[in-house]
Amino acid sequence: MSSLSDIGTIRDIMQRHGFSFSKGLGQNFLVNPSVCPRMAEMGGAKPDAGVLEIGPGIGVLTAELACRAKKVVAVELDDRLIPVLSETLGQFSNVKVIHGDALRLDLASIIRENFADCGSVAVCANLPYYITSPIIMALLESRLPIESVTVMVQKEAADRICAPVGSRESGALTVAINYYSEPHMLFRVSPGSFMPPPKVTSAVIRMDILPEPAYDVGDEKVFFRMVRAGFSQRRKTLTNALTSGGFLTREEAAQALANASIAPSARIEALNMDLLASLSRSICQLNNKK
Repeated sequence: MSSLSDIGTIRDIMQRHGFSFSKGLGQNFLVNPSVCPRMAEMGGAKPDAGVLEIGPGIGVLTAELACRAKKVVAVELDDRLIPVLSETLGQFSNVKVIHGDALRLDLASIIRENFADCGSVAVCANLPYYITSPIIMALLESRLPIESVTVMVQKEAADRICAPVGSRESGALTVAINYYSEPHMLFRVSPGSFMPPPKVTSAVIRMDILPEPAYDVGDEKVFFRMVRAGFSQRRKTLTNALTSGGFLTREEAAQALANASIAPSARIEALNMDLLASLSRSICQLNNKK
């Protein structure tokens, strides 16, 4: 078969299968032949590795992963693409396509059942932008037995994810990702690399999963509730942000901030991971005294 990144090949496949792009599913197929090889090589596709791909499209990235990894399992939501993938990936005996929603499937079971003989497992995906955050958080919070998550996302999202915690560009997602992993910006991808071209520039990032969180936050539920409370009103002082919605009383917020040596006028966006962890532990100590 001709290159799956060739526009003529894509149009021919689409016509034969009666396929049209779905805006609702955020479908954009890669036509830049240099992107997927780089993404596969930097995304953990190794001879002894298993790779879980989410949203394979017509299989452009899948084929590159299959050439480098021991086994690839691709999860595709759009049932119209299943027969397309049967054709485009038919030559690869090490590829399995699963029709389903990655946010609803038991990914831990899929990994356990398909990659038992692999030395490591990685996730690699060209994500629809509208589900970037939910997919990334589902992968991290599930604590799947994976070494890394490499995804292509909107450049603005990549900038936020890879921003230093404590900078103005960081947010709640930045904090969560730094709690579970070490994020790295890999390379940018122009709109012209896709068919149809999106209105935004994209970027490929990799999150190397930490065996254990690098920060002692006392209680993860308290930590993430604190982060959500702070960033939901990030322009407010922490004293005000933490008391909104009944998370803490004003007295508790003042005490927790004092115990963590954080000024009551500070804003959450100015705190690095060490200070956020310290504040979370302080809140946990107050809770334990109740």
